Amino acid sequence: MTTTLFPASERGHAALGWLDSYHTFSFSHYFNPDRMRFGYLRVFNDDTVAPGAGFGTHPHDNMEIISIPLEGTIVHRDSMGNEQPLTPGMVQVMSAGTGITHSEFNGSSTDVLKFLQLWIIPSERGVAPRYAEADVPSSLGVHTMVGPINGSAPLGIHQSAWLHVVRLQAGASTSIALHDATHGSFAFVISGRATVNGVDVAPRDAVGTTDATTVEITTHEDLHAIVIETPMA
Repeated sequence: MTTTLFPASERGHAALGWLDSYHTFSFSHYFNPDRMRFGYLRVFNDDTVAPGAGFGTHPHDNMEIISIPLEGTIVHRDSMGNEQPLTPGMVQVMSAGTGITHSEFNGSSTDVLKFLQLWIIPSERGVAPRYAEADVPSSLGVHTMVGPINGSAPLGIHQSAWLHVVRLQAGASTSIALHDATHGSFAFVISGRATVNGVDVAPRDAVGTTDATTVEITTHEDLHAIVIETPMA
């Protein structure tokens, strides 16, 4: 088993007034040749958006985009005609495929918006754009929210990758089995503290693991985390 710690303190940072964004991997003006991606996970951004502000209409293509609101409301609009408020407890996926435009704004004029956005490189280019969202169960445990299209997960993407939302109490342990022994796992802590595959992680830390068939988690505080399984090659 090979593990890599991605400390919160070593992320790229953009402070733009209306946006405070942390980048685990190279993105925009942040470039680190040792932090380009983890397998097919290309972008992992941790964004805070000021009241009334947001990302104006902009294009994407050939990327699987996942948004996870943590605090506040995302107002999403896209060229497919979707207009949806997204709140904590939801996960949104969008296959950009042949090309889309969209915008994301803070739906409040008084409160900040906090959300995670992930980009996963697709296994197939030039697909028809798609959009979907789903509610995460409120119960404790490991909830598989995203997986390959036509699989058993509530939300599908064009890649053999899975995303799990993990909520566990302090002192709990769990094991997540990978679907393929050649895949890697990337675990990001939203809140709480835990040991993941032998590595101690704190809020906003992440740990990537290869050459393992499971993700082993033991919590030291109540834990809210995201675990992604991705092909590596």
